[in-house]
Amino acid sequence: MATEQISPRYLSLDSWSTAEMMAAMYEGQLSAAAAVRGALNDIAAAVDDAVPALQRGGRIVYAGAGTSGRIAVQDGTELPPTFGWPADRVVYAMAGGLGALVESVEGAEDDEEAGAAAMADARIGPDDVVLGIAASGTTPFTIGALRAASTAGAVTIALANNAGAPLFVVARHRILVETGTEVIAGSTRMKAGTAQKIVLNLFSSAVMVQLGRVYLGMMVHMRASNAKLRQRAEGMVRQIVGCDAESAARYVEQAEGDVKTAVMLGFGLDPAEAAAVLERHKGNLRDAVDEVRRI
Repeated sequence: MATEQISPRYLSLDSWSTAEMMAAMYEGQLSAAAAVRGALNDIAAAVDDAVPALQRGGRIVYAGAGTSGRIAVQDGTELPPTFGWPADRVVYAMAGGLGALVESVEGAEDDEEAGAAAMADARIGPDDVVLGIAASGTTPFTIGALRAASTAGAVTIALANNAGAPLFVVARHRILVETGTEVIAGSTRMKAGTAQKIVLNLFSSAVMVQLGRVYLGMMVHMRASNAKLRQRAEGMVRQIVGCDAESAARYVEQAEGDVKTAVMLGFGLDPAEAAAVLERHKGNLRDAVDEVRRI
């Protein structure tokens, strides 16, 4: 596996100055980002397959171990506050349990049956989207999870950093990001981890855009639940409706922090009418705004 090999370039790393070491590590991060470009079409295909399943009420499921699992959980936990995605529609299958996020559980990643059991416990079905992430692509827990999810008919996506990874065999979609050798051999928290985070950022953000949770480049499906988010919500309403700050604040207040509803109120609809228009367009604000502007 390339991610485990020792690079001759870095054999003397521990004798370099801090500045030289830093430059080498930085270059590695840049190369990790560049490696993602070759996977863009595969990421897009996975998004296009995932969206219809999620529109049917499916869940986003992350399966992984160690660094890969932690990066996956980070991606998932950001979906509710950023895009208003329901927290009960995000599932985490972390080798060793969620406690392994902060303390390594040795040997947990080697249990393929535990990965399969996690999918059974979550009652994975055809409407679910399961992402299995493993830098090596050989992690038994993650393979077991994806194999079971595929058998259950779920949309399965494998993300790995080594070509020919066994993880790819058990998934419908295969996202390979060849980051190669690490500056510190085998330390996949570095280049491989950076690339994984970029892929997950791209995947989940594109999914949310396609689900109508973004309009004019803004996170319009979020709910203003604190002072910072209320200020952001008011700014979005002001931008979309073309009203003053005071009016935008009033609409957000009347909508109880729901940006899409606040926009509809800003266009002169009452709460019932706003709800009806948004329901008619399945929450797609662009379509809802277009209808209101035609009235």
